[in-house]
Amino acid sequence: MDILQGKFSQNEAKLRYLDADYSVLVPGNFVRCAITGKTILLEDLKYWNVDRQEPYIDAEAATKAYLKYGDK
Repeated sequence: MDILQGKFSQNEAKLRYLDADYSVLVPGNFVRCAITGKTILLEDLKYWNVDRQEPYIDAEAATKAYLKYGDK
């Protein structure tokens, strides 16, 4: 059963994105992609931008953010 579709609690986490890791500010089990708005389970989170403090669902979304904002 998908944790986001089932009877489990759906809590959005608040994270601080670091260079090679992140720290949890508010516990939860997912974050939302800054580009697509899709949910990303924390165990699937692989892409983010430290400067903008944004998570991305995949490499394509991360590339779109880079093209949109540049290297800021």
